[in-house]
Amino acid sequence: MSEVFRKTGPPSAYEMFAAEAEGLAELQAAGALRVPAVLDVGVDDRSAWIELEKLNLAPATDATRQALGERLAELHRTTGDRFGWHRDNTIGLTPQINTRSDDWIAFLREHRLGFQFRLAADNGYGGRLQVRGEQLMRRLPVWFEGYEPRASLLHGDLWGGNWGSCGGEPVVFDPAVYYGDRESDLAMTRLFGGFGQSFYDAYESAWPLSPGHRERCDVYQLYHVLNHLNLFGSGYLGRAQELLERLLRG
Repeated sequence: MSEVFRKTGPPSAYEMFAAEAEGLAELQAAGALRVPAVLDVGVDDRSAWIELEKLNLAPATDATRQALGERLAELHRTTGDRFGWHRDNTIGLTPQINTRSDDWIAFLREHRLGFQFRLAADNGYGGRLQVRGEQLMRRLPVWFEGYEPRASLLHGDLWGGNWGSCGGEPVVFDPAVYYGDRESDLAMTRLFGGFGQSFYDAYESAWPLSPGHRERCDVYQLYHVLNHLNLFGSGYLGRAQELLERLLRG
């Protein structure tokens, strides 16, 4: 019998765990990247839980980073007919709204950046952050002139702590799955470290990125920095404001 990795929470966490299980199933069905097997998801009157295959992780190597880049590009070639997903999930502990849309810019404005800006206002971060945020939201189409992203299957929360090497191959976990612009996954990889140049070279070789991706990277990173502001507090305010100002100067 496989060793089990068990995560628990209050009964209210059941939907979060259920969404995680469905996200892992969606990634597994694509056949591009290894994910831990889901063994059980449940809830009773005291707690909720998800049980996963326990992974024996080893330090990453250039070979596993390269393989991750190649296989992430393969994952992103799995596409849907609309942006979003059939259910909402979470990004960290924050709700992530995945209402399906035919319009990527509208989806990004309403369910990603707009949601986080509204949450930030509720958390007391008003003033210049909101003013500059509104300006950015009006200008979003500028970064997509001549670029029409596909609705790619995304991990959704691909920072350095959500992947590893297991048995000599890359494995990903803790997803926030939805269908969106593949560049948003890559933007997250650049935000908190954990990926080497061999990863980016391999991805680019497998599926080259489109002109303007460096500027759009800031747009996509802003979503995650705002989420960290809302989750962890004012230590992320300066970084959010810096991203906003850089985008609005461009």
